[in-house]
Amino acid sequence: MRIRTLMAGALVGLLAATSACSGGGSGGDTVKVGFFAPETGFGSADGRSALAGARLAVEQVNADGGIDGKLVELVTYDDASDPKQGAVIATKLVTQDRVVAAVSGSYSPQTLAGATIFQRNKVPLVSAYAVNPGIPETGDFIFQQDFNGEVQGRAGAVQFAQDGVRKPAIIAIDNDFGNALVDGFQAQAKKSGLDVVSVDKNEFGEKDFDAIIRRAVDAGADGIYLVQYVAEGTQFFRALRKGGTDLPVLSTEGIDSAGFLDSIGGLAEGAKITTNLNRDSTAPATKAFLDAFAKANDFPADMVAASSYDAVTMVLDAAKASGTGSADIQQGLRDLKDHEGATGTVATFTDGRQVVKPVQVLQFRGPKLVAVGEITDPSVITP
Repeated sequence: MRIRTLMAGALVGLLAATSACSGGGSGGDTVKVGFFAPETGFGSADGRSALAGARLAVEQVNADGGIDGKLVELVTYDDASDPKQGAVIATKLVTQDRVVAAVSGSYSPQTLAGATIFQRNKVPLVSAYAVNPGIPETGDFIFQQDFNGEVQGRAGAVQFAQDGVRKPAIIAIDNDFGNALVDGFQAQAKKSGLDVVSVDKNEFGEKDFDAIIRRAVDAGADGIYLVQYVAEGTQFFRALRKGGTDLPVLSTEGIDSAGFLDSIGGLAEGAKITTNLNRDSTAPATKAFLDAFAKANDFPADMVAASSYDAVTMVLDAAKASGTGSADIQQGLRDLKDHEGATGTVATFTDGRQVVKPVQVLQFRGPKLVAVGEITDPSVITP
């Protein structure tokens, strides 16, 4: 496991390796915020994006003078896409590094494991893009910046109905992420007049989607709802095109990744996804983020980068508004109103510490994801 700290001054970002951080929380001249992401392992492409988004948020606030005259120090760990590391990292951040708040730039299993530790120690944790609805249910110090999986699944069913699909097949990865989205999709499908004709679930590392796709076709599917990550999504589209299957595909933010765009080429042409980053948005906050990210990195911003940026920014804005102690930041997050971020405006957190914001619908066109719609129905997007 690696730990790193980042303190960005007005013009300089400093990255230093260390085995432990002395001092605690906002003592001295710094405000310590923890961060963990899958920099290695199967999710390394997402980890790269998440860390880049978090760094950008810290660099920008420090360039403006920090918080109450103190620089923000980002204490980061690589969780290696390993759920066991969630609790280990959370314990180190709380007891060893003594952060005043933390952001998960990782998936649901790692986030859930860490959330218990942060809650027990009354240190706020904001989940950037993990979608398990159980994350904020851990307790009153745990917040979820992205809409949960059931919300996104419901939005997927609404979008398919708008596209004229009536008999979708579901092909989903069998984990917290996949199951949450499938649950939401199936619940909304009945309300939207859809008849789900088949459900197939696969494990991490699935490479043979030929038989799964055939089962969907044989069941009479007129569209495929796909819930996968980058590696599995790439294998699916290769199999789909190789087999000549011409069905509309609607996927999710699981493949809204710079790594996926690098690996897939034109195989996903025409497919749509639900996600929380609209690259075509005219909102000033989104445009400013995209411009700043492009200048700071040699790869494009994706949902993971934008979500991590927003989660860190929410923590820092809460500290500016309410104070730099853990209880202060928790209160600042609860009081947050009309927060304009890269992924849109969050009016407030719900009583369950979840966000309510529109679900974006994008389409693969050449090497880009283009905005083609937005799901705004409160009955669909409210957790």
